[in-house]
Amino acid sequence: MEEFEIKRGLSKNIEGEKLGHLMERVFGNVRKEDDWYVSEYGAMSPIRTRMASSSALMVDINTISIPDEEVMDTIRRRNTFLEEATGFNAKQRLKRLKDKAKKGQL
Repeated sequence: MEEFEIKRGLSKNIEGEKLGHLMERVFGNVRKEDDWYVSEYGAMSPIRTRMASSSALMVDINTISIPDEEVMDTIRRRNTFLEEATGFNAKQRLKRLKDKAKKGQL
C-alpha cells in the first residue's frame, strides 16, 4: 500500500464520488467496497484507492502476470490516474519520495 501526496487545492477534484468517477474514466470500471474504490485493469488486479486525508491518497495495487505489451499499457494508465488524482507527474512523485527518504520520513 502506498500513500501519495495530493497537490494543494486539487483534493476538491477527487473528494467524495469524484474519485470513483476518475477511476471509471481511466480504468473503465469501478465499484465501492466500504470506503475504498476498487477497479481492475491489466496487471492491476485489483487497484484500490481512497482519500486518507485532504492531502493524501491511499493506493493498494495487487499485480498479476500478463504479456509485456499489456504491462506497458497498465503502467501508462496507473501514471495517468495518479497524475490526475494527485497533481504530480511521475518525476515529481519520485523527487518528493526521495526528499522524504533523505529526511527519514519513510
